[in-house]
Amino acid sequence: MWVYRNAQSDGNPLLHTLNGHQGRQTWEYSTQESSNKIVERQEQARSAFRQARFEQKHSKDELLRLQMLQSCSASLKAPTETPRSLSDAIQSGMAYFSALQQPDGHWAGDYGGPMFLMPGLIITCYITGSLKAVLTSHHQQEMIRYLENHQNKDGGWGLHIEGPSTMFGTALNYVSLRILGRAASAAGMPEARAWMHARGGAHWSTSWGKVWLAVLGLMEWEGVNPLTPEMWLLPFSKWSGIGWAHPGRFWCHCRMVYLPMSYLYGIRARCQETPLISDLRQELYPMPYESISWNAMRNCCAKEDMYYPHPALQNVLWWVMSKAETLLLGSGLRQAALKECMKLIHYEDESTRYLDIGPVNKVLNMLACWFEDPQSEQFARHLPRLHDYLWLAEDGMKMQGYNGSQLWDTAFAVQAFAASGMAKQFSSSLQSAHRYIRSTQVQVEAAAPLDRFYRHPSKGAWPFSTQDHGWPISDCTSEGLKAALDLLKIGPDIAGQPVSPAKLHQCVEVILSYQNSCGGWATYEKSRSTALLELINPSETFGDIVIDYPCVECTSACMTALWSFQQHFPEHAAAAIAKALHAGRAYVERVQRSDGSWYGSWGVCFTYGTWFGCEALSAMGQKAQTSMAQQRACKFLLLHQREDGGWGESYLSCQDKIYTQAETGSQVINTAWAMLALMAADQHRSDAKPLHRAAKCLLAAQLPSGDWPQQAISGVFNRNCMITYSNYRNIFPIWALGKYRSLCT
Repeated sequence: MWVYRNAQSDGNPLLHTLNGHQGRQTWEYSTQESSNKIVERQEQARSAFRQARFEQKHSKDELLRLQMLQSCSASLKAPTETPRSLSDAIQSGMAYFSALQQPDGHWAGDYGGPMFLMPGLIITCYITGSLKAVLTSHHQQEMIRYLENHQNKDGGWGLHIEGPSTMFGTALNYVSLRILGRAASAAGMPEARAWMHARGGAHWSTSWGKVWLAVLGLMEWEGVNPLTPEMWLLPFSKWSGIGWAHPGRFWCHCRMVYLPMSYLYGIRARCQETPLISDLRQELYPMPYESISWNAMRNCCAKEDMYYPHPALQNVLWWVMSKAETLLLGSGLRQAALKECMKLIHYEDESTRYLDIGPVNKVLNMLACWFEDPQSEQFARHLPRLHDYLWLAEDGMKMQGYNGSQLWDTAFAVQAFAASGMAKQFSSSLQSAHRYIRSTQVQVEAAAPLDRFYRHPSKGAWPFSTQDHGWPISDCTSEGLKAALDLLKIGPDIAGQPVSPAKLHQCVEVILSYQNSCGGWATYEKSRSTALLELINPSETFGDIVIDYPCVECTSACMTALWSFQQHFPEHAAAAIAKALHAGRAYVERVQRSDGSWYGSWGVCFTYGTWFGCEALSAMGQKAQTSMAQQRACKFLLLHQREDGGWGESYLSCQDKIYTQAETGSQVINTAWAMLALMAADQHRSDAKPLHRAAKCLLAAQLPSGDWPQQAISGVFNRNCMITYSNYRNIFPIWALGKYRSLCT
């Protein structure tokens, strides 16, 4: 039986060396006696997912939920099939969700979805010889389950679990299954090869896919467009003329992925040839491996993968850089560049306690450390923290898009509970969440000098997941602040010890420091360069990755946090906050689309973005009765309300940037976002009927347990890749119904 652990370092000496380690959250296989009933239900969940995998591609995260509900079943009311009143529905939903809360106060959940993450982990462990040391046979069995469950009917794998097949997804997941021990003749494997061969072979993958294949020895480095490490030696100053293109000005996720990639490219890192590698060379291509002209393949990419085609300028740039490689390889300049890359890699590892900013650079950094020195302490420290990224659900074991979404989900959950009007009944849950929020605020600045390592100040901020991770993010900081202020308002008797005013003031200073000259807020840092740099976006499959762009969600989160802070501390930084809010409002109004919506960069999609847009304008006193922007937003949402009163939006809205109805009908998450947007705009004062219909839709969808159904995927990044937020189906219906109860009944 798999058991979820949320514990300290479990006696592992490597983890004890990680100063300030906050605890690891991982799945472990237990051989101890366990409830036959829970094991039986877990197997039923696995079987049900397998049978319906082509219709419902998203897990319900049932393994964690079954485990948590078993431990606190006595405190839950018996499920009822009878219709609930609004108050009973909210209370039932809160009771169910409270039962999922972890002992340290956060809510854990599935944050998977992308299908290109786990292959990097498996390939890295294979190359470094650590596969069996890191992944037990049970881990490997569940990873195989996951990959088999998410293979599409045509034999391929998508960029994400709900997406159509791509060469990137198919090549890497096929290789992963072979590394995990699946035979080339096993079920699904011939179909995967046929899919690749019909489209030219695995070398028609995206640039990221090509890097992994090259490191494995499954294609030659000549087939990869140059990832010249010397770019890290360019002058950083904008006044240098070339400084605007320095990778230190890239969006942090972009630069932290291309940093280890450039090191691996610079040394032409390559796996030792094994019988499996020899076999894969014959399996991945419809022609003999030795006959492939690798240099001719540098810019080849399957049409299924091509979301962001290379501009002609980019192809010229790659051609020039490929010619320069003959001079750079083995040169003193190359050695200096490689040394600089490793200095930056080690800084990232140490400042995040070897978690790193995300799963892609986590395994790439680990691989770079191994190629630098397989016996190094740095490589050894990477190994135990791989488990922080693993998650198990009924569809199998996956690698998450972060080490979790702990703080993010907890901050939203607190705001939802605060809006319910039932805080007193759930005092224990709020106090526990409050402890987690207090302990997760970043209180130790990353090592100086920050500018040398291209980092933004972080002290006082909140991260997306855990304090160990530590990267500050504008909207996570803001949602953390809003949650802390909601708990302060509820009072210590119910909500527990508040965050100190000094720490709240620190947080506000960080939020103010994020604002761009355009008035908007981006994610991890200010926008450091021009959007023209997108001309050198080499990824093919992701949009808008090169710089950190302002967006309505981050801007709204920061504005509403500053506004909420002002209500409690009107004298602190009053002039700076007023100026920031004024500029933020102008930005939000400027980026509203002509149809009244806002595009959501981090959620699916226009219902999400429009909720944030309406909240931002509401904080500035703009309501639908007097604001044209709010009126247009309400009109947009009401235009897309379905007959059953709900909203349902497809992930295709994100990639196509056009509102697209979900084929599966109303979605509880989209419905809740739309309700929250309409209430922020005060639509209920003009006509509450649409909200009454929406509330009925949410009430009808609630399950007897108090849960809501898991429907389509709800998160997104870089326009084209979807990601899971399994707790959203609970948080946002509770929030929307709680606010509806206070405003509309």
